[in-house]
Amino acid sequence: MAGSNFLTKINEVNMKFESNLFIETAGMEWEQVAPGMKRKFMGYNDEIMMVQVHFDKGGIGARHKHRHSQTTYVVSGKFEVTVGNETKILSGGDGFYIPPEIEHGAICLEEGMLIDVFSPIREDFMAGISGYTK
Repeated sequence: MAGSNFLTKINEVNMKFESNLFIETAGMEWEQVAPGMKRKFMGYNDEIMMVQVHFDKGGIGARHKHRHSQTTYVVSGKFEVTVGNETKILSGGDGFYIPPEIEHGAICLEEGMLIDVFSPIREDFMAGISGYTK
């Protein structure tokens, strides 16, 4: 998470960790998450987080589950998305919702981008960000 466009700080009004108000991604480095999958944090506080995720064709978001509510917007590309026992092919402009503790995953069929929003924040994602403590 190098670069000055994304900083962790304490908001002195409510004592919560939060990102900068404006996130400019041009200078931000991608974090490689898995083969064919990388991400940038787009903004957060202790209650919500938005993440930009780029997939190469064939990239896999392995099936997993977590306590967080998640909603995802498909910016571009084509993805085979599984939520629970249901699988759909989704393309740019589509979206999906994942309730807490429901197993889910995605396979990228055509190179593309997702925007993930989590509530509350994914503390496991934040572990690598300088200055973030929970």
